[in-house]
Amino acid sequence: MTRFDTTHEAFMAEAIALAERGRFTTDPNPRVGCVIVKDGVIVGRGYHKFAGQPHAEVYALAEAGDQAQGATVYVTLEPCSHFGRTPPCAQALINARVAEVIVAMQDPNPLVAGTGIQALEAAGIKTQVGLLLAQAQTLNLGFITRMTTQKPWVRCKMAMSLDGRTAMASGESQWITGPEARRRVHEMRGESSAIITGVDSICHDNPSLTVRPDEQQRLTLPTLGERQPLRIIVDSQLRTAADAKIFSQVGTTVIVTAVDLNDPAIQPQLTALQSSATIISMPNQQGQVDLTQLIIWLGEKGCNEVMIESGATLSGAFLTLGLIDHIDLFMAPSLLGSQARSLFDLKLTDMAQQVHLDILEIAPIGKDWHLRVRPQRPDSQTVQNG
Repeated sequence: MTRFDTTHEAFMAEAIALAERGRFTTDPNPRVGCVIVKDGVIVGRGYHKFAGQPHAEVYALAEAGDQAQGATVYVTLEPCSHFGRTPPCAQALINARVAEVIVAMQDPNPLVAGTGIQALEAAGIKTQVGLLLAQAQTLNLGFITRMTTQKPWVRCKMAMSLDGRTAMASGESQWITGPEARRRVHEMRGESSAIITGVDSICHDNPSLTVRPDEQQRLTLPTLGERQPLRIIVDSQLRTAADAKIFSQVGTTVIVTAVDLNDPAIQPQLTALQSSATIISMPNQQGQVDLTQLIIWLGEKGCNEVMIESGATLSGAFLTLGLIDHIDLFMAPSLLGSQARSLFDLKLTDMAQQVHLDILEIAPIGKDWHLRVRPQRPDSQTVQNG
């Protein structure tokens, strides 16, 4: 196993920090940062900003200029070796005559998958792989998941009271948690390729499911308004109101239903909704939306990260099917009582069926607590949803 000293780690940490600047905007591409070092001094920095624009290495080489010759390059993801919307970065590094390229992680994209490193080595450039590997992988969990499984990485966001309740019996839920937690949720939305909610959440809360302009400004994201996450409404019986707030927002809304779109009985409702949303029928054998197929479809659409923001029924359905990679729980120091709504609607009858969770992180956020947990995968089973 290659050993790297603290100097190498410091330069790669700078590259990772640069890559993080693109965490809201590179979708569907990975977040990549690059640092070029000559005689112990950084002479070039770059990060990938938007899909279709130059990659991190190109920006770093442009800043370094002639100083790139004989330099060491630190890049968070293997330089690409193929022509996509931009030329291959491996060749750009070869042309610049750099001496060494240190890579945090190999690219899981089958179009690259080691060929970038091979091209560099064939040109006589020394390469090393694995420096700050875990940090680089965390930065691109969604991209890695999509490249290796053809599905996006799925998180479920829930806000709850200390007694595990998400809303009053009436459906009232604003606001369980404080402003700091809500700001973090907007960051999570900005990081997401798509947000999934259910028709009941649209009916009860009438959410926008966007990153608000004031949050864009706080996150220094003046262009995010042009790249709001794709909004998905799971609505088996096509009950969504045509005047719901979600349809007046910037970006695209898709309603996934289980009804036959050729059924004459639903044509008036279908017509009312089609002016504001794309309607897709994706039924399972139980006459509900096929959630597994929905996640596969989102992967095919190039979604890296998907966030579920819904009530107990739909969230419970995703959890039961083993489709959630991790859960973000925002817990308020309050009690809503036994009549309030539960966190997940799970049809469990004995202890052997309990869903076990691995706790990844617990941290304070304002007056609340943020818990990141990973479900231990259950066997899939039939569920009702939407």
